[in-house]
Amino acid sequence: MSETIFFIGFIILIAGLLAFDLGVMHKKDKEVTFKESAVQTGIWVTLALAFFFFIRFGGHLIHNIHDNEKIVELSQKYHDDLKIDPSAPFEENVKSYNKNLALEYITGYAMEETLSIDNIFVMIMILMSFGVEKKYYHRVLFYGILGAIVLRFIFIFAAAALIQKFRWILFLFGGVLIYSGIKMFLERNKDEHIDVESHPVVKFFTKRHWSTPNFDGHNFFSKVDGKWLCTPLFIVLLIIEFSDIIFAFDSVPAVFSVTNDPYIVFFSNIFAIMGLRSLFFMLESILDKFWFLRIGLSILLTFIGVKMLLPLVHVHIDTLVSLFVIVGILVLSILISMLFPKRRTA
Repeated sequence: MSETIFFIGFIILIAGLLAFDLGVMHKKDKEVTFKESAVQTGIWVTLALAFFFFIRFGGHLIHNIHDNEKIVELSQKYHDDLKIDPSAPFEENVKSYNKNLALEYITGYAMEETLSIDNIFVMIMILMSFGVEKKYYHRVLFYGILGAIVLRFIFIFAAAALIQKFRWILFLFGGVLIYSGIKMFLERNKDEHIDVESHPVVKFFTKRHWSTPNFDGHNFFSKVDGKWLCTPLFIVLLIIEFSDIIFAFDSVPAVFSVTNDPYIVFFSNIFAIMGLRSLFFMLESILDKFWFLRIGLSILLTFIGVKMLLPLVHVHIDTLVSLFVIVGILVLSILISMLFPKRRTA
């Protein structure tokens, strides 16, 4: 099995899951309840964990590994934590390789899923600012995910190619993440809102008379006087896509702090953003209660940035340590938020 065939198979799997989601589970426009979103989140997490176990025992199939020479080549190219003994039996090296690959995948997935919480904050703000009815939330987020998959594919494999050619880009990513972490901490209490009429995307479409002033059900386009125009729902979709691009400039480099294998970065990213919609509906009504999360996320971004810069002073943080730090920050952020609720100002 070649890398290309495996990758095509993965894309077909994801396309099938998305088709089932839209064509069967969400055929009609309706508001997604907390219970439904919790069940769906559980399903996506289970699928992500199932893929973890596949990699744990069959990860070598991704790159069509069949000898020690290939394992040594890939470990030197992509995996800083993996030390392969060329003289050891192939079966032993495959087990070590798969174990390391699975650890990188699950760490990348946990990192991406945790950082996506900040993206949920932004999506809630966008949907509420534009007055989108809750029964249309899923439709907007569904097509937003489709766009995100395409954009992540381009971003991840382009970044991987650049990293292989210019290793110093990892240090640049580290600096960007530290800046983002500090910026998020300093702006943690900022009252964010969107001035709809002044938004650049809205002004762009309005100025050219390419959009309608009113929603037309769940339609992204509406025919007015024989001319097809964009509805406000399509503009919301575009703004969410732009927000994901900005979000990707933090989250994708963060996963490259764990592994340089573009396939593992892509797989962990896709499973995380596939579950983003259901996580959105589950957290939508309670996210404001977890006031410490943004502080936790700012600490996480800064930690990842520092991790990427430490090789400059010949210091390396293992992937397993990174996983414990990610989970620890998330759990502590939730516990602090629950034990010390933020008082509402009158």
